[in-house]
Amino acid sequence: MTHVIDGNAVAEDVRADVADAIDTLEAEGVTPGLATVLMSDDGGSQTYVSMKQRACEEVGIDGTTVEIDPDAPAQELYDTIDELNADPSIHGILVQMPVPDHVDQREVLRRVDPMKDVDGFHPENVGRLVAGEPRFKPCTPHGIQKLLASADVDVEGKDVVVMGRSDIVGKPMANLLIQKAEGGNATVTVCHSRTQDLEAKTRNADIIIAAVGVPEMLTGDMLSEGVVVIDVGTNRVDADNEKGYTLTGDVEFESAKEKASVISPSPGGVGPMTIAMLLYNTVRAASLESGVDVDL
Repeated sequence: MTHVIDGNAVAEDVRADVADAIDTLEAEGVTPGLATVLMSDDGGSQTYVSMKQRACEEVGIDGTTVEIDPDAPAQELYDTIDELNADPSIHGILVQMPVPDHVDQREVLRRVDPMKDVDGFHPENVGRLVAGEPRFKPCTPHGIQKLLASADVDVEGKDVVVMGRSDIVGKPMANLLIQKAEGGNATVTVCHSRTQDLEAKTRNADIIIAAVGVPEMLTGDMLSEGVVVIDVGTNRVDADNEKGYTLTGDVEFESAKEKASVISPSPGGVGPMTIAMLLYNTVRAASLESGVDVDL
């Protein structure tokens, strides 16, 4: 029988650990602070920022949202980041992507203090991850590691296919999986838009992590029996309903479920973990800055 991972339940476990760690910090006079910077009028981004703010409140993190007019000069965003870097009450900074076209995204990532870079995207933190000494693991890949562990999936020695090579999921996911560490020691193949004979790669995989942003791209006929499937995608697909759309993953769930031993749904799988791991990283940042050890 296929085990369907409940991402909401795993995320709740992470949040409980985070809340306990916050109690430890507060006993020493430290309240973790997270600043989210939004320079967009995109409805999806605004909703996501609201979800992060609500999640902070629920566990006891002091969450702050800074909104900047999308038409404002790029320097206004850079100056805002500089101010947050200098604010001792702020332990984590997250700039909601995407930013407007006139803003240099790489400059934004470089601008955030690496010790407050709870996304894990600053070049220094990327380098530490590749070197096997991560300060902050990127939220979605780290969340996927937690999901696999919750289902008792041991990746050591397994053939893993990562579909997608984004800086947010694909690349850091591959780096985490090959590390000589817990949750690593896998043999990893990264597939992308130029990969030839994708189905041959996926049929040979013990574990597949689909993060391509293409609705239901991975189907059951591309899988071997007993494979583990993690669906990272969340895609809007037009539908005849009140919203006018439905959300679907990168995996055709029903056909994949027929082959998989373990599978994560979308929505309800990876999504809740991304926010949970952001809270985790914020508390870790507060612990590192204050010198107060916490159990995470």
